[in-house]
Amino acid sequence: MRVMKTNGGLKVHAIAGTYVVMLGFDLAEANCDGLLGFSIHRTDHTENEAYYLSGSKAFAETDPGFPSGSKYSTRDHPIQSFQWADYSAKPGHDYTYTITALKGTPADLEPYAETVIDITTESPESGDHDIYFNCGLAASQAYVRRFGDRVPEDVPNRKAFEWLSRGLNEALEDFIRSSKPGQHALRIAAYEFNYDVFLKVVKEVLDKGVNIQIVYDARKDNPKIRNQQAVAAAGLANVSRERTIPKSYISHNKFIIKLQDGQPYSVWTGGTNFSEGGIYGHSNVAHVIEEQAIATKFLDYWTALWSDPKSTPLKDSVEMISPLPVSPPVGTTVLFSPRKNLDALDWYAKLAMNANDGLFMTFAFGMNDIFKNVYENGCAPFRLALMEKKTRSMKAGPARDAEERKIQILRNMPENVFAIGDFIRTNEIDGWVKEKLTNLNSHVRYVHNKFMLVDPLTDDPIVVAGSANFSDASTRRNDENMVITRGNKRVADIYLCEFMRLYSHHAFRESLKWRESNNPPKALRIDDWWRGYFGMTPRSTRRKYFARSQV
Repeated sequence: MRVMKTNGGLKVHAIAGTYVVMLGFDLAEANCDGLLGFSIHRTDHTENEAYYLSGSKAFAETDPGFPSGSKYSTRDHPIQSFQWADYSAKPGHDYTYTITALKGTPADLEPYAETVIDITTESPESGDHDIYFNCGLAASQAYVRRFGDRVPEDVPNRKAFEWLSRGLNEALEDFIRSSKPGQHALRIAAYEFNYDVFLKVVKEVLDKGVNIQIVYDARKDNPKIRNQQAVAAAGLANVSRERTIPKSYISHNKFIIKLQDGQPYSVWTGGTNFSEGGIYGHSNVAHVIEEQAIATKFLDYWTALWSDPKSTPLKDSVEMISPLPVSPPVGTTVLFSPRKNLDALDWYAKLAMNANDGLFMTFAFGMNDIFKNVYENGCAPFRLALMEKKTRSMKAGPARDAEERKIQILRNMPENVFAIGDFIRTNEIDGWVKEKLTNLNSHVRYVHNKFMLVDPLTDDPIVVAGSANFSDASTRRNDENMVITRGNKRVADIYLCEFMRLYSHHAFRESLKWRESNNPPKALRIDDWWRGYFGMTPRSTRRKYFARSQV
């Protein structure tokens, strides 16, 4: 949901996802003299609560001296940015946000302009697309405040796992358990299929009489051995088949088709592996599509995989099931892999290159050269990338150094803003509390998402999401699926809000590495901090983008 309102010269543009509300502010540069920031008051009409939201910094003059990790009310210590997000929002809630531009002095703040805006957050289960993002941020201040330095398994009653799941695991189990014998059937395709808790749910439903068949990756020792052991332990071997050829590729799908009365009618897909690390560790999304035409294509694809075909016949089937369109039609389209050539990857790159308003992409395994070209020569004036690492997995040496230099050259361009996964390793910077990882993931620790957003805030947004990593291997070698959704602003809003949540988290943590060890904590500023948000600057571009302003 998107809402825009201007009052007293203060413009506010709000975008609501499920657990995130993004706010873009704008105030004419001529009216910013003496601006000390923006306070944000939120009324939750669903839970009948009202209070000022909090930030992480205080004015030196009025600093109450709270301990490390504390938050400060924006009523007294306002936000010094023209773009902010509420990450404490809840799905399906009605909110009123009151944004006030404050001037005066830290000890005597004076309202200059105030805008009130009403908005309702999306429900994950609304419409034909159900979207579930896990938390993906175990190494976070929010985790430390709730659970201290304990790893998830040491927190009683699985409360840490519940928080990390953020509804994704609950939705997954419900998708399985809602199947009824004699009415429903399930067809599963999996890369990592070894989370014993989930497999027990599958076995529970199988034992009730639901028809279930599973095809899982068994091409390489990892995850082959873990999958085989878990499937055997869960008693699912009799309804499972292994993908074994060609051994150098991987069966990278993570989807479940639900059939009703013999007809496919919904599919659970996305980038979340059926593993503990996939559900609770690094960032992931699950996307449920309740469209019979799409579910049918997935079933046709699954049926082709069930026979464990060789590469060439599978590619023939794949390209017949999901031919490459000239351009994505309005609605939902699906593309499967492996394919005979890189035309599909070129097609994704063309979509990205032709973005006119904004481009947002995630990269879990480095940035393919074709997308380096997009970020160098693309049309969009605002281009963000969220990366697990600066490069794909590479040994230290000249080749990796050269790859990192290419990424840095792209980062230096004013249109591009990149963030690399990271976490806070010290208690000594700006009062932030030391964080640590869950150790649920060893290979990809932060950003496992695979999605692209093209012009997401326009009336014609395009969302590309699924299991593939926008790479050569994902296109020509691996079993993969990607869903393209065009013209669905609800879907785009949810994905954009979650992208910015993850991006902002990691961008800040990466920035701490550039701080000198003797650099003192920074208080809120009382100078003309806002000047960087005007003119030909990256911050000005960001202000205009999220406030939907022209100047």
